[in-house]
Amino acid sequence: MKIILTISALLMIHLIQAQTHRFIYALQYKMDSTENHYEKQNMILDITPTEVKFYGQDLAVTDSLNQKFGMNSSYTDMSGQVVKRKINSSENENFINIKNGYYSIKTTDKINWTISDETKKIENYTVQKASAKFGGRSWTAWFSKEIPFNEGPFKFRGLPGLIFELSDAKNNFIYHLIKSRELPEVYSTENFVESSFGNKAIPINEKQKYKLIMEFYNDPFAFERNNFSKANTNLRININGKEIQNVEELNTQTKSMQEVIRKYNNPVEIDKAIRYPK
Repeated sequence: MKIILTISALLMIHLIQAQTHRFIYALQYKMDSTENHYEKQNMILDITPTEVKFYGQDLAVTDSLNQKFGMNSSYTDMSGQVVKRKINSSENENFINIKNGYYSIKTTDKINWTISDETKKIENYTVQKASAKFGGRSWTAWFSKEIPFNEGPFKFRGLPGLIFELSDAKNNFIYHLIKSRELPEVYSTENFVESSFGNKAIPINEKQKYKLIMEFYNDPFAFERNNFSKANTNLRININGKEIQNVEELNTQTKSMQEVIRKYNNPVEIDKAIRYPK
């Protein structure tokens, strides 16, 4: 692992205003905890003078291409880990896609760390071990006091240095710091964090979130079902490459989709996982 970062550069950053300090983490995660397969994607941790944001790198890439070529593409981050917070705060704003909508939910996520005396080397950095329980999982972090940011991936913050490595006890989620860079200005995420490529996030609470998720689970093809009910002639609908010709076939697809939703139900905060009925 090559971390493109120097201590001397970090000592200078505090003298520069309106700058974004970007750290990129390689994330491996299991959508189904019973399988060995990992999804892989890079995640960005942006630290500015006022805010901290964590989101998928592909969101930023899509936005950049849109602006450069006048495109109108969109991208949905499947990690479920798009958050922002004020600097030095554990008050997070979480951004999620549900059905065809984009929403934000505020949470308080204080993490109580236990710091060990155990250390090791990552590249040229000395990192120290810490552990915590959060979101229904047990976590181990390796952080470096040589990097003066008390931040890390997702909601994991509060240690006296930047988190280099992080994983839960069952290795469902594994993060490795792989790169860093400094941006000359505060990097705008208004097109893909605070909004989803044109759809501004709608604030909701946990109760409203549960209602929306269950509405989707109970009838994931509600739009298509409505079209069938309105059609005066034979209607053909394509779902995942399969042509659906009647409501009975749509019901079969609905059951299949519900099985998929139940199977891939392994969020970082497992204590907030929806208990879907079978």
